[in-house]
Amino acid sequence: MEASLRRVVGAFAGLRVVVVGDAILDRWLHGRSTRLSREAPVPVLDLDERLDVPGGAANTAINLAALGAQVRLLAVVGDDEEGRALRDATAAAGVDTDGVIRSGARRTMAKHRLTAAGQLLLRFDQGTTDVLEGEDEAQLAAAVRAALAHADALVVSDYEGGVRAPAVLRALARWRAEDVRACTVDARSPAAWRSLRPTAVKPNYTEAARLLGLPVVEPPGRPSAEVRNVVDRAAAVVEHGQRLLDRTGAAMASVTLDTDGAVVLERGQPAYRTYAVPVERPQATGCGDTYVAALTLALAAGAGTVPSAELASAAAGVVVRKPGTAVCTAAELCEDDPAAVKRVADAAALTGLARTHRLAGRRLVFTNGCFDILHRGHVTYLSRAKALGDVLVVAVNADASVARLKGPARPINPLEDRLEVLAALSCVDHVVAFDHDSPVELPRAARPDVYVKGGDYTRDTLPEAPLVESLGGTVEILEYLEDRSTTGIIERITAIDLTVEEPAPVVGS
Repeated sequence: MEASLRRVVGAFAGLRVVVVGDAILDRWLHGRSTRLSREAPVPVLDLDERLDVPGGAANTAINLAALGAQVRLLAVVGDDEEGRALRDATAAAGVDTDGVIRSGARRTMAKHRLTAAGQLLLRFDQGTTDVLEGEDEAQLAAAVRAALAHADALVVSDYEGGVRAPAVLRALARWRAEDVRACTVDARSPAAWRSLRPTAVKPNYTEAARLLGLPVVEPPGRPSAEVRNVVDRAAAVVEHGQRLLDRTGAAMASVTLDTDGAVVLERGQPAYRTYAVPVERPQATGCGDTYVAALTLALAAGAGTVPSAELASAAAGVVVRKPGTAVCTAAELCEDDPAAVKRVADAAALTGLARTHRLAGRRLVFTNGCFDILHRGHVTYLSRAKALGDVLVVAVNADASVARLKGPARPINPLEDRLEVLAALSCVDHVVAFDHDSPVELPRAARPDVYVKGGDYTRDTLPEAPLVESLGGTVEILEYLEDRSTTGIIERITAIDLTVEEPAPVVGS
């Protein structure tokens, strides 16, 4: 992970976060099945292990704690065996559970999963999901008012298990009216929390589509390629992004697309796309909770929208490789360095890598540039380039090449730094450096399906265009974002007067 993101993760330590939501017990029953029952044609499970893991809002809370935050969970559970197991498991993970209210009028929400040799056989759910009322509602609202007085951030985790009670909403809205700290909403119906004016909302595609009246075409589980082709989910989210922000009242929305990554929306800014790293037999349980935990902490630590979204994507990528309901720790997040596997040594290495991608049926996109001071214009351009295919290769001018093209004062950042920053973006799959002013040998090595350049070029001014087309590829010119350029940033910096006048001495003191 790029150095600045490591600093953001370091800033998580000590942040005080309150989680308000529907706490769920995830109970995993693991065993073996070698025979069918005589009573019915169903497998008999010989139970080996039972694991009780915090789920729902409690899973968000333990992910926050694993990333270094001080976390207080506010929820209502039943005064039953499942409720006690949930409180104990959550407290054991380092979360303050004094605000978890035990109610004799409710049953704890629980999801029981039966697996045999790692294969999920059955899930059955239980628990009260009616909206809180009476003493339960009053107690939770009072706990909210007390806890938020000392919080750096708030997460609302609404699984439609009753937390969306009027008194709770009023207590949260009153805090938001007086405080500008980070507030993230993860809800099945995010528009119901509009009065909070959230910093960010995190619906998945189905939740966003239902809110916007878009086609909901996903089958249970991971959508197939055929289904994804019916509706371009990312394009649909981008097209209706402003409506989503308006209906949720949020400054930012991150719409997760499971294996296709996420689309990040922000008022007044172009949409940004993050990409998930493919994982064989991914385990998606609780990944959304991990995502929202990392996103909240990054925003609370002062990171911008794009770094926060990238960091959240990386955290979810850690968890998706683990079995069951899991968490991502701060150490794992810092060790999960995408830059380490993205660097390509030279044209020869790129040739073999490109061949592997083509054999897997992936569409290769290639672009190149100096990428000296990475800014929003670059990030938007690279995200749009990645959307033209499956794999994005970025070739980067070496320092001497940049100096020849831009002048002796450039580059501002050395090659090693520029490569690492680019590799930290999820939309970038591979980075490779080149010494010449034009990377002709690299397109020949990569044989890209699409060669992309920015809008200040034309096909006729690209020396690489004839080569790419002769190899069977196409050339795409993407418009640059207006008023975003490295030269403009440097000019604004050099225009700043950094001198500070000494204060005049106080006479007669």
